[in-house]
Amino acid sequence: MNTKERAYLKGLAQNITPVLSLGKSSLTPEFVEAAAEALKARELIKVNVLKNCIDDPGTLAITLGERTRSEVVQVIGRKIVLYKRNQENIKIVFPGEKIKTNKK
Repeated sequence: MNTKERAYLKGLAQNITPVLSLGKSSLTPEFVEAAAEALKARELIKVNVLKNCIDDPGTLAITLGERTRSEVVQVIGRKIVLYKRNQENIKIVFPGEKIKTNKK
């Protein structure tokens, strides 16, 4: 992901609410699975790290990105933004990008 794509995704992320919250149990397999499903459905998600989670949000973002095979767009305070393109159903199209469709 280049810087222009990252900047575009940051702009989109400003208007979305967190879909998941990480609590004191931190990164469980169930949470990673829920994040992967949310990424497949939305492509761009925001995760809220609650105050009772003792782990560092930056480290959590990297680990969650690796486990879901997604890209960390940004970490601001206790908010993590992740992006993963769904090749079957593309929802986010970057400016200037052309998407091939199977429609005739």
